[in-house]
Amino acid sequence: MSESAAASPLISVVVADDQAAVREPLAMVLALAGDIRVVGTAANGREVLDIVAGEPVDVVLMDLRMPGMDGTEATRRLSEAHPDVAVVVLTTFADDDSIMAALAAGARGYLTKNAGREDIARAIRAAAAGQSVLDQEVRDRLLAAVTGAQRSAPTAALPEDLTPREREVLALIGQGLPNRAIAERLFVSEATVKTHINNLFAKAGIRDRAEAVRRAIAAGLA
Repeated sequence: MSESAAASPLISVVVADDQAAVREPLAMVLALAGDIRVVGTAANGREVLDIVAGEPVDVVLMDLRMPGMDGTEATRRLSEAHPDVAVVVLTTFADDDSIMAALAAGARGYLTKNAGREDIARAIRAAAAGQSVLDQEVRDRLLAAVTGAQRSAPTAALPEDLTPREREVLALIGQGLPNRAIAERLFVSEATVKTHINNLFAKAGIRDRAEAVRRAIAAGLA
């Protein structure tokens, strides 16, 4: 481990997967990264929430299909109750519905289980720093979904009365950033970010965050 890594605070991570044969080896591999500390493992979303309620957690590496409470619902609840905790999805599912549901719930990253150890560690570091990471397969599917939607029903252009700040906020939503990370990036309060989001959603006729991601990509902002 380098001196810079040793001097940096460790990133506290929870690994959530319903298969012990996946989560336990993954936890051990991540612990070797040097700057990552695995503080717990969970077999479902409920266990994730219990761990986060009991100790500080920076990032949850979240599987989607888990019994009791799935990863999407756990992500939504974490976004509401613990907005400082970033979620990086790690799953075998890369279908449009799964991707959009996870991003709408507040996931900051989305990787498939084809991702290597370094890719996963890099995504965890990015999420902890308030950034978003989508692996190439996921980005390709998002772009394909936008292209398909445009062919069947052209996506409405963004209204001309969006302010530069509202466009900037939409671009950051398109990158997968949650409100807190957007506020930090723009040096404004979360309340201000929420006001910008409400205004741009109303002006552009955007219903939810998943649609905002699609619109941002379609407009070339993300």
